[in-house]
Amino acid sequence: MSDTIYQAAALIIPLILAVVFHEVAHGWMARALGDPTASALGRLSLNPLKHVDPIGTILVPGALKLMGLPVFGWAKPVPVVKARLNNPRRDMMLVAAAGPGSNLILGLIGAVLLGGMIALLGDWPQGPSLTHFAVLNVGNFILLNVFLAVFNLLPIPPFDGGHIVEGILPRSMEQAWAGLQRMGMLLVILLIVVLPQIIPGLDLIGWLVVPPVRWLSEHYIALAHFISGR
Repeated sequence: MSDTIYQAAALIIPLILAVVFHEVAHGWMARALGDPTASALGRLSLNPLKHVDPIGTILVPGALKLMGLPVFGWAKPVPVVKARLNNPRRDMMLVAAAGPGSNLILGLIGAVLLGGMIALLGDWPQGPSLTHFAVLNVGNFILLNVFLAVFNLLPIPPFDGGHIVEGILPRSMEQAWAGLQRMGMLLVILLIVVLPQIIPGLDLIGWLVVPPVRWLSEHYIALAHFISGR
């Protein structure tokens, strides 16, 4: 049990940081492009409590984990008013891309930090200790940021990738695509949770998310080893 708590703590801390920066990045980009809504509502805070959604951040991931199903969740979205952006169609894509982009930058920062830690320590610490806990947090921080970036770029409403697709589509199709946002989470649950139970072998996460996450993570870890000189 103590090992379970240890491993969970090493996941929760980097996950909170990754999710909070992801959401705040949306708001920062929106403000830079003309929409101060999130700033006016005090949502550009790094306080995790302002971004936690009791259902999406706690109940849904916990229930999926207990049932042995693919785990995903969501934070409380930072409010963005598309009409207030300087160039709504283009700028909404930039706002959407800011979240995954921030995660990739954080992953890069994590790789540099991990490389520096290994260089100072001389090797990856073994066994439960404060040093091992710190290194494990940084390693998880890299992986979680990469996963969040790739997962959110899936071209499905209401993910960030869905907003990017909306801006690329012809204007004649834009409204119909935007209408999918209203049933976005139901669509996600159907594609990621329900259909794989009905159709054995159908694993969208394994097909679309895992390969790029593995590729990016390997390159970040390679960077860490390069920095460490080991």
